Amino acid sequence: MENRYQELAKKWLNKTITPDEQAEFAAWYNADQDIPVDIPPTFAENEEVLRERILNKINRDIKKDNNRFKIIIPTWLRVAAGILLFAGCFIYYFVQIHQPVKQLALIRQKPQLKNDVSPGGNKAILTLANGSKIDLNDVKNGVLASQGKTVLKKDKDGQLIYEAPGGKAKDSSSIYNTITIPKGGQFQIVLSDGSKVWLNSASSITFPTAFSKIERKVTITGEVYFEVAKNKHLPFRVVAGKQTVEVLGTHFNINAYSDEDAIKTTLIEGSVKVSADSQSAILKPEQQSSILNNKHGHISINTVDTDDVLAWKNGNFLFERAEIQLIMREASRWYDVDIKYESELPPRRFTGSISRNVNLSELLKMLKYTGINFKIEGKTIIVTP
Repeated sequence: MENRYQELAKKWLNKTITPDEQAEFAAWYNADQDIPVDIPPTFAENEEVLRERILNKINRDIKKDNNRFKIIIPTWLRVAAGILLFAGCFIYYFVQIHQPVKQLALIRQKPQLKNDVSPGGNKAILTLANGSKIDLNDVKNGVLASQGKTVLKKDKDGQLIYEAPGGKAKDSSSIYNTITIPKGGQFQIVLSDGSKVWLNSASSITFPTAFSKIERKVTITGEVYFEVAKNKHLPFRVVAGKQTVEVLGTHFNINAYSDEDAIKTTLIEGSVKVSADSQSAILKPEQQSSILNNKHGHISINTVDTDDVLAWKNGNFLFERAEIQLIMREASRWYDVDIKYESELPPRRFTGSISRNVNLSELLKMLKYTGINFKIEGKTIIVTP
């Protein structure tokens, strides 16, 4: 036993460990942990505490096999132990890690489930002012259409660009287009003022093809990230449900899915004003406002890790103490599948990261090591304890 896990730890350090060996190593560490529901504050206070917990686990297992002597852990294994706790994806139950989990190396695994599903990609439907629709996946690069004096182009990177003379055209400010992203899709556009917009799966944005001289205003559903072009004389407003966000030029993310419990706005840089009903609040960078979907527009503000919030835009799933239901909702949107729960699941939370470019089976295989079981039937994921 001792030699086996020393071998696996050394392979981890040398980056020669296989996906199955990594899963075995992580599952071994977590196999007999007795972690209470209420974690004491000192459980994961710093890296040294984490390392010592793994070393205790190693010594504990070794002593089970041989109580005649105490094993001295080699230096390389001590380093590996410190790395392991940060690298095990979706393995920790109710663990409060004060250092955020950063993006981990992509783990390539052979699909183990039947009826595998490929990841999503760039997909979008453009609805013009006259109601005609353009599938942006099917059209070639170049000029697609004209709306008033605004020209619509698809560039070599696949994004849609709106070009208006001087960033605005009077006869185009009342002409509206809508970009709709299906489940399993994502897309990027550049508005007529130069503002950049990223849309996540099952999202949409409605906007004028050129902004007026009074304001810049768009309406969204789902999840959208904005990098708004600065213009101190022309506010930029985003309407999402009962919430309005107002900026002059900044970077921020809005998650306004109707099946989530709250509309969440996260500020990356600059400043934004969030308003709902009769309330309003000013956000600072790394702050996130929440407005419950089914209640009066009370605005609560928390400090968050923006890496977690922007993981989708950067091509990753990244969860910090997330419930399995939240993970499944994200999987449902990205892989365009339905979710079915066959029975009530135990209350568990998960922390970890994996690329969004992997097949569905790879994500589910990682989650399976937490004790949750999955089965793919057609376009449905069956979830069981």
